[in-house]
Amino acid sequence: MEHGALQNRPTTSAIILAAGIGRRLGADGHPPKVMLKFDGRTLLERHLNALDAAGIAEVSITVGYEQAMIEDEIGRLGRGDRVSLVCNPDYRQGSLVSLRTQAARLRSGDAVLLMDGDVLYDDHMIQRLVQAEGENVLLIDRDIEPGDEPVKICFRGSRIVDFRKRPERAHDWYGESVGFFRFSGPMANALAGRCEDYVARGRTDLEYEEAIRDLILAEPDRFSAHDISDLPWIEIDFEADVLRARAHVLPQLRRT
Repeated sequence: MEHGALQNRPTTSAIILAAGIGRRLGADGHPPKVMLKFDGRTLLERHLNALDAAGIAEVSITVGYEQAMIEDEIGRLGRGDRVSLVCNPDYRQGSLVSLRTQAARLRSGDAVLLMDGDVLYDDHMIQRLVQAEGENVLLIDRDIEPGDEPVKICFRGSRIVDFRKRPERAHDWYGESVGFFRFSGPMANALAGRCEDYVARGRTDLEYEEAIRDLILAEPDRFSAHDISDLPWIEIDFEADVLRARAHVLPQLRRT
């Protein structure tokens, strides 16, 4: 089947990566980041509500660290009929390993959303990702903070030419990746293959962005970026991010 036929198939499933410890929030013992609460709702509840609103019927969550807490939250929310869990026992390794555990979902033939679990954001972001033009879509924020922490989507003209925290390829401009993606069935299958290849070569230290970068560099014309610079969001990595989310991002979300 041609790429175009599959890319037009509606996106019906999402993968949320939520297995990691979140070391930068502190020592072991804190809850998984998807269990952090903002205005009385966990990030996980917010994710599921946003996916519901965008018409995503199935959600698969990679879990590992404090898996039972996530299971309990899914039960409390009454979402067990549409949310499945895939365990990554090696959750202390790079996030590429967590994505590899989702190989069955990636190889299903359907378009799929891929989401970091540690982001607080406006729900409209998911609707835009689902509806954006293009076969494979990354979300980009042009208002990027300086430094090596943000993952950068780099462009020459309108073509994506690099995708890393520390880009290596010449580019005209860049923005920050939100950590949310939409892949066509064929590209999701290719992503599964890249993850499996890296793990087979012992590169379990890598983050999943490296596998996505390989695919972009191989076939840049099959990827595009959708600008969400007008929407509030924040990635939760450090305790300072939690404070900033509550002080600055939540008030903007309450107005939308």
